[in-house]
Amino acid sequence: MVVIVQNLPVPFDRRVWLECRSLVGQGYDVTVVCPRGEGTGPSQVVDGVRILAYPGYAPGGSALGYLVEYAWSFLATALLVLTARRDGTFDVLQACNPPDIFWPLARLLRWRDGTRFVFDHHDLCPELYLSRFEGSQGAPYKGLLFLERQTFRAADRVTSTNESYAAIAGTRGGKSPQDVTVVRTGPDPARLRKGDPAPEHRRGRAHLVSYLGVMGPQDGVDLALAAADVIVNTMGRDDIAFTFMGSGDCYDELVHRRDELGLTDVVHLPGRVPDSYVGEVLSTSDVGLCPDPLNPLNDVSTMNKTMEYMAFGLPVVAFDLRETRVSAAEAAHYVRPNDVDEYAKAVVHLVDDPATRAEMGRRGRTRVEQHLAWEHQQRGYLRVFDELAGRATAPLAPAMDAGA
Repeated sequence: MVVIVQNLPVPFDRRVWLECRSLVGQGYDVTVVCPRGEGTGPSQVVDGVRILAYPGYAPGGSALGYLVEYAWSFLATALLVLTARRDGTFDVLQACNPPDIFWPLARLLRWRDGTRFVFDHHDLCPELYLSRFEGSQGAPYKGLLFLERQTFRAADRVTSTNESYAAIAGTRGGKSPQDVTVVRTGPDPARLRKGDPAPEHRRGRAHLVSYLGVMGPQDGVDLALAAADVIVNTMGRDDIAFTFMGSGDCYDELVHRRDELGLTDVVHLPGRVPDSYVGEVLSTSDVGLCPDPLNPLNDVSTMNKTMEYMAFGLPVVAFDLRETRVSAAEAAHYVRPNDVDEYAKAVVHLVDDPATRAEMGRRGRTRVEQHLAWEHQQRGYLRVFDELAGRATAPLAPAMDAGA
């Protein structure tokens, strides 16, 4: 098996890493091709997964910058995949998006070797474009629809992160229900669980509120920072510390804006941090923030951070988005989309109500353990590969929501 991922290195991409480890546990030989991350070289084997990595190239967050980045990634990926093929042909190729550019490589391998193609559908690239650039549905948008359509057409199977994405695989992608399986990015509750608090992360304050995730234009971290401004500078709360963990295109801008607002001592922005740091912070936090604003992408997307907060028993404050409700259910307090003042009030309300926090956290942890955890999701995922590799005889259920 060969797995292609472009937007994050492995094992930092949690979904892809869970998939790879599941495949190895099922007896498959797995090679991953991805950009290099911190501390990784061009070739290594981790937990039985062979990782081939190329130097990342990201010239900027403009549309042209993405075009150059994706062209470089495609060429570097194709070279590594074809190099790895010298050791033997691949039964299955899995490509993860964004971007939707690897279908020509899938078609080439099918033509040469009969390799089957699984499209692991992480994002809606056309909606991602609209959400990031607020552009009209002109040539770039139509180009992204074309690439998405070609990816669906080339795929033997599609694994979608939620029911909304599975529906799009059927409507825009033309896939039959039996070729689409819902595989949510469920956390590992054995690894992600509340530990002993580390009071130093509160930095002398009584409470800690945290964010974990990417910091791009569509992720709403600017809204979380604006809510912190309201809580501290308008509501006068000096007993709450904030830690926003992660990085992305907007990180430098967020640091600058934090300092402009006079929140340097209140809002900590440590950047991308190791898992041990994440565990300490989330074990100490009172509330987890999901500030993703309402836009064409976010409303139908599943946010990994939501379920990770729930795994740590944290209540969540989120804008009222369709798929966020599906994930969090009663573990979140939902706020009118994009309303910063209401969001700030919801955070303070939970901080001041420990009984409600505890009950929401309990419900979230239970939902992860009983429904969302990867041990439930991997069943449908592995059935896809077993069928394509000739290991399974029973057909897959149409658009199966594994573990639901």
